Amino acid sequence: MKRTCIKDIKPEEIVKVQGFVENCRNKRTMCFIVLRDITGKIQVTVDKENNPTLSEICDKITLESVVTVVGKAVSNEYVKLNGIEILPDEIKIESVAEAMPIKEDSTIDLRMDYRWIDLRTERNTLIFKVQTLMANTLRNFLIQRGFLEIHSPKLINTASESGSDVFEVKYFDDKAYLAQSPQFYKQMAMASGFERIFEVGPVFRAEKSNTSKHATEFTGFDLEMSYIESYKDLMQIEAEMLTEMLKAVSEKYGEDVKRLFGVDVVVPTLPFPVMKLCDVYAELESRYGYICPKGEEGDLTTEAEHLCENLAKDKFNHEFLFITDYDAKKRAFYHMRDEQGVPLGYDLIWKGVEITTGAQREHRYEILKKQAVEKGLDKDVQNYLKFFEYGCPPHGGFGLGLDRLTMRVLNIGIKEVMFLFRGPNRLTP
Repeated sequence: MKRTCIKDIKPEEIVKVQGFVENCRNKRTMCFIVLRDITGKIQVTVDKENNPTLSEICDKITLESVVTVVGKAVSNEYVKLNGIEILPDEIKIESVAEAMPIKEDSTIDLRMDYRWIDLRTERNTLIFKVQTLMANTLRNFLIQRGFLEIHSPKLINTASESGSDVFEVKYFDDKAYLAQSPQFYKQMAMASGFERIFEVGPVFRAEKSNTSKHATEFTGFDLEMSYIESYKDLMQIEAEMLTEMLKAVSEKYGEDVKRLFGVDVVVPTLPFPVMKLCDVYAELESRYGYICPKGEEGDLTTEAEHLCENLAKDKFNHEFLFITDYDAKKRAFYHMRDEQGVPLGYDLIWKGVEITTGAQREHRYEILKKQAVEKGLDKDVQNYLKFFEYGCPPHGGFGLGLDRLTMRVLNIGIKEVMFLFRGPNRLTP
């Protein structure tokens, strides 16, 4: 007999259901079991007095045990769970659960110790339903616009992809590093004539940052595209992509997100607001009294980043804010610069958190090499520079953290939105 998902159960059907025991009220003559699978919950009602075999089984059932139930689904107006209950002919205990080591109000770190149990709740399952839809919507958006999906290596021979620390690993008789991003290989794809590519894959950052938004391993969603006229082309496609993603989440899961997380999924209007960094600081000072520390004016400070949530809302009635015109000293060497030396790129802030750094790339070999020398990286990126010696189209791109996007949709921390969190102090389970 084939299994029936709980959401598909209809009255007057003989069904086979399987799942976890969420609740069990085991009385002398009756036993009421709430059975849960990933699609929903249903009540199983056992008449113990008239079925001694099932009575013995009920006495052995513990909370979170896994059971298989075969029986008839019937309507019952007194049953709170959708007015349907199952009157079982058979119950089989597939796995007996010990007493649970965590509760809903346990600390986040204790819950992480028992993540496989923590994930069993409807709330936590919704996180990954939402994340699946987000990734699928982003991917389909790009495929429909002619993007190819690539999968670049995560073992690399240089430690100089960004300013972040890297993880060094033994590689036979040599050493390698875990990739901090697919940046170099995205640009190699441009030199290969692929024109439009994206990648969804792991990213590694050896940063000892214990914050609500940092992890040492996370899932990156990166894209690169050729023949752009300006970094503004990237801003436009990113805004359209995120708007379509949020529309999909709102339509399918908006009510559930509101019920379980207390958050409204807001579908943004286009275009997204844009400000220069210097203007952002001027507004933050005039509106909120924030003064940027001396010497930090070329980049966005963490406090300023958080205040941008208020700025975007108060000035533009928007959740998103593009910020441009950063100092070249604070940007990667491969960012193209204008005649005044200003990088042609941006950051995207969503609800007070930076979710993207994007830019038009420098594709001209001699200029790129010069900028690498300025950063003291010319020797470290020799293999990368070869990509540009034999012709490369003008191009640009950006990267998103899928986990950080999920954080912003649900307004929760990084540990909760990742299937298994990795941080400076966590390598298990």
